[in-house]
Amino acid sequence: MQPSASDRPTACLALADGTLFYGIGFGATGQTVAELCFNTAMTGYQEIMTDPSYAGQIVTFTFPHIGNTGVNPEDDETGDPVAEGMIVKWMPTDPSNWRAVQGLDAWLSARGRIALGGVDTRRLTRAIRQSGAPHVALCHDPQGNFDVEAMVAAARAFGGLEGLDLARKVTCAQSYRWNEMRWAWPEGYAPQTDAKHKVVAVDYGAKRNILRCLASAGCDVTVLPATASFEDIMAHDPDGVFLSNGPGDPAATGAYAVPMIQQVLSDTQLPLFGICLGHQMLALALGAQTIKMNHGHHGANHPVKDHDTGKVEITSMNHGFAVDAQTLPAGVVETHTSLFDGSNCGIRVDGRPIWSVQHHPEASPGPQDSYYLFERFAQAMAERVA
Repeated sequence: MQPSASDRPTACLALADGTLFYGIGFGATGQTVAELCFNTAMTGYQEIMTDPSYAGQIVTFTFPHIGNTGVNPEDDETGDPVAEGMIVKWMPTDPSNWRAVQGLDAWLSARGRIALGGVDTRRLTRAIRQSGAPHVALCHDPQGNFDVEAMVAAARAFGGLEGLDLARKVTCAQSYRWNEMRWAWPEGYAPQTDAKHKVVAVDYGAKRNILRCLASAGCDVTVLPATASFEDIMAHDPDGVFLSNGPGDPAATGAYAVPMIQQVLSDTQLPLFGICLGHQMLALALGAQTIKMNHGHHGANHPVKDHDTGKVEITSMNHGFAVDAQTLPAGVVETHTSLFDGSNCGIRVDGRPIWSVQHHPEASPGPQDSYYLFERFAQAMAERVA
């Protein structure tokens, strides 16, 4: 049932500039404070909410029909939702999909995530685009009692994501092996039983489907925490090193991640591949810089140009920071750029099997425009041992 004009608001969103949005709350009750972003994807709300890269953020969905396919454990990118909350135009309906095992409202409530429905998400998205990703407070109270002055004060007191290392909060507590491959009909997620390459994946907030893609490309994957040292990595005698996606300010995570990556670059000839935050970590290790974007890139319709082939790929993106292409040192080539705003989306090191991309080749919006990157990584490892 959609909210009517007579319904008393049970949720409120307060922006740091004092702007208020009222609507109907669902999911958990209470209050949370975060940065607000918008995502333009038409599908994948469960994957978005469980993507560790959304730590510290509330997601506004521009597509109005969120929740109509329900949720199921197979589509989680990590164990629980990581995004702080969600905002949608229409209240979720009962799920109508054969894979659904639970409704979105109950799923969010059980996992402590607040949601707000009945909001003019077009107006909210315009505000984000014009003024940048705001700091906000989101409150859900079934009685409709809101201390809006306190909420605005809480939003203003939020420190933001700049200078914040969130990878430590979402990384794995200890190392583990991964052998589950991509979903395929009718078996579902089959195990990798014929791996040819040993890969160490450094987990800055890794999505499960990235690990599945590595396994499907023939990799025996060992996942290590974000704080893993060079010695920790080399103890596994890998054929290649992978740097995962993740949240927060890359410069803050780089304080401990960059020295490790630089040692991999200087002391080995291993192929190295990074995605999203891993892309930014590699760029920092090579001597480039990162910058905070106005409102970031979040969606599944982002055109990216591959400068090596001239091909345009439709990609999935989720990042609020970007590599500053103007700071790339000699010997590091820009390989991909966004056709939306020209921002950097990929780099490689001349003459070495080292590269990274800002977008998410595992998310399949194209649907598989960028999957070749995993195959390229596997090929680089095969050539090294040949």
